[in-house]
Amino acid sequence: MRLWRASRRTRFVQWLSQVSEWEREHSCMKRIDAEVVGDFWPLGGKVVSGGQFVAGKTLEQWQAKLCVEGASMAENAWVGSEDWGKLVGVSDGAVLVNEAGERLAWTGDGSGPGILVGASSFLVLYPWDIIRVNEQIVGGLEEEVTLGEVSAAAHIEGVVHVGEGTRILPGVFIEGNAVIGAGCKIGPNCYIRGNTAIGDGVHIGQAVEVKNSVIGHGSSVGHLSYVGDSVLGDKVNFGAATVTSNLRHDGCNHRSLVAGRLMETGRRKFGTIVGDGVHTGIHTAIYPGRKLGAGTSTRPNESVETDKLD
Repeated sequence: MRLWRASRRTRFVQWLSQVSEWEREHSCMKRIDAEVVGDFWPLGGKVVSGGQFVAGKTLEQWQAKLCVEGASMAENAWVGSEDWGKLVGVSDGAVLVNEAGERLAWTGDGSGPGILVGASSFLVLYPWDIIRVNEQIVGGLEEEVTLGEVSAAAHIEGVVHVGEGTRILPGVFIEGNAVIGAGCKIGPNCYIRGNTAIGDGVHIGQAVEVKNSVIGHGSSVGHLSYVGDSVLGDKVNFGAATVTSNLRHDGCNHRSLVAGRLMETGRRKFGTIVGDGVHTGIHTAIYPGRKLGAGTSTRPNESVETDKLD
């Protein structure tokens, strides 16, 4: 068993080395300042940071890994693999544009013909767009990687990446694809559902359910909580029985407040966006589409009905 783990670890380290080499070789990819900006609060400023955690890497690392050689792309663009393939087929250069005519990426000098992108490519303008990126990457995993310890009393269905030093304890059920970073403690007796990405040093504890979410480095959801269709920043601590709501009673898409007006998210299920360093009191309830600013906190039994700024 130890030899098997060592072999898997060696292959994984070799894979990471190959990825790093690939990214160095493709450093000719240019990330261009965003022409169209949104509002990434509470995870950042107007434009998403290239260092934003998603699916086990940073956004910039994924952009570099997936792009075609010699391409330029807007720093807040996400381009699906099929649309990169469209660019490769135009020898003199072309431009990937969305339905609004906004440029996502291009080859050549950017003056080539426009090619309309599909649904898998979009500008990352608001924090909930990170959920879309994460869904694509994690949902597309095909090979499992297990560097940590997985209890024989845990049950896994799907493709899962488990980082070094991570412990998957008894009673954990992972349903669907998931990425779990290094040095994490998962369980006992929790439920991780598909398309979830968990950063390094995270604790997901007793009777917690996490679904289709991104949990940043060093965060803790320790007891009796539900996190659905949400993004949590780094070093967030959810008090016991903190619950996110992600579905409207009427089943319509969610809207979220941006610069004083409600913005259509395009998501039928959407929980919360939580900035770095947030602490919630026990039995906190967060309404769908609400956001908690970095460093904020809630009191026990508080209901978050509007965005919390401070």
